[in-house]
Amino acid sequence: MVSADPAAPDVARAHRAVEPLHNHVYFSPEQDGYLTAVGLRPGRMCYFAGRAAAMGAVGPGTVTATFVNFAPALVARHVPRAWTLAAPEQVLTARLDGARASLTRLLGGADAAAAPEVAELADLLREACTALTPEGRPLYAAHADQPWPEEPVLSLWHGATLLREHRGDGHVACLLRAGLTGLESLVTHTLTGRGFTEAAAKATRGWSDEEWAAAADGLAARGLVADGALTEAGVALRAEIEAGTDELSAAPWVHLGPERTTRVVELGRGLSARLVAAGAYPAGVLAAR
Repeated sequence: MVSADPAAPDVARAHRAVEPLHNHVYFSPEQDGYLTAVGLRPGRMCYFAGRAAAMGAVGPGTVTATFVNFAPALVARHVPRAWTLAAPEQVLTARLDGARASLTRLLGGADAAAAPEVAELADLLREACTALTPEGRPLYAAHADQPWPEEPVLSLWHGATLLREHRGDGHVACLLRAGLTGLESLVTHTLTGRGFTEAAAKATRGWSDEEWAAAADGLAARGLVADGALTEAGVALRAEIEAGTDELSAAPWVHLGPERTTRVVELGRGLSARLVAAGAYPAGVLAAR
């Protein structure tokens, strides 16, 4: 929450309701299928190139800086090689095709993907995105430069993408203000019990056990971690980061107002629950809530 006003929209709740409509693609076979069809290698290359393509044929430094919590060595194994295999424009088209295919499957087929609630939520998200601004938000700005799809299921995905990347860019600013590196932010986040498990975070972000342990030791020296858990100071710092992130991502929900934001939450939760029930996320990746 960013306001004590009980009538103010709940920013974090809206984000959690909508985010799966975007981030499920990072686990979907359709996304890898369409991206490998244009020349990319399966796995991490598809992720890095798919998410970065809106910025053009950028180098590993830009990807590492904007994605934040990935090991630079992992990024450098895939970028810029990805752009020698497929042009960013090809990747963007394939990414949309993959998003359409995965959402259609997970929602229950073509009729479900064209259902009124999909179009209604897509329209609400498109309106919410009119309040977003690009200053200091490189990933959001790059995706906002892309044409807005008119097909409801893709409009839904694009809106969820813009909101997620806008929030993510703001989150990075909060992490920097808190004095956390990308790896330190990942270590502390896993210790909150939300998001990735430690094993999944190491595997998907490319950090070795030694690098992870060194970061944990540094956090312990700052009084943020002790005995494999966040200290009181660590819990307070993570809460401060999340509150700051909510504040920096409040604009679209303030624009919609409490009533329409509540409708977004209702629709988003319902559709996201269907994705989860259909197996959108593999077991053991996300911590139980």
